[in-house]
Amino acid sequence: MTQLVHVRHDRRLGEFALRTIDLAVDAPLLHRWVTHPKAAFWLMQDADLDAVAAEYRRIAEHPHHEAYLGLWRGEPAFLAERYDPAHVELVGLHDARPGDVGMHFLCAPTATPVSGFTRAVITTVMAWLFADPATERVVVEPDVRNTAVQALNAAVGFEVVGPVTKPEKIALLSICTRQGFRAATDVTAAAGTETKEHHRDLA
Repeated sequence: MTQLVHVRHDRRLGEFALRTIDLAVDAPLLHRWVTHPKAAFWLMQDADLDAVAAEYRRIAEHPHHEAYLGLWRGEPAFLAERYDPAHVELVGLHDARPGDVGMHFLCAPTATPVSGFTRAVITTVMAWLFADPATERVVVEPDVRNTAVQALNAAVGFEVVGPVTKPEKIALLSICTRQGFRAATDVTAAAGTETKEHHRDLA
């Protein structure tokens, strides 16, 4: 049984949603996504199915890290992670404040890309994060070489803080405030959404 935790209706591309992950069902799908050549910046290229399942089991059990499967028009299409940067990823590298939330997202590889899809995904993920009234800022740390995601981040209101050195990469620390997201996208977090407080179960 999975739970739908957020729904956003995109004016051009239709319904996007986030649901909890069921590893018994979703692990093979996640493995295909994170090991695909287009997901090189996810840093799991050589992971086998067991390793991917173990990683997402670890995230599910972590007190400061969560992962969700993204749906587009009801079908799996992206992955989103939420974490507390005071405890995960940026410990000692970021001046964490109350209300800071870290974010990762990954779009499923496809041979038939849809114009505007990735921007719609990041907008959905950001709207989900800001639907929580406790979220004040979203923090990201993409690889400095990942210019495509940096452009997407800028499009939804992120401002660059600067490079930070992590064990696995040089990252470009960037932060987006609630006001910055709203100004960049004209999307309010509460509009057209279903949040955790209004979840429904999925078979």
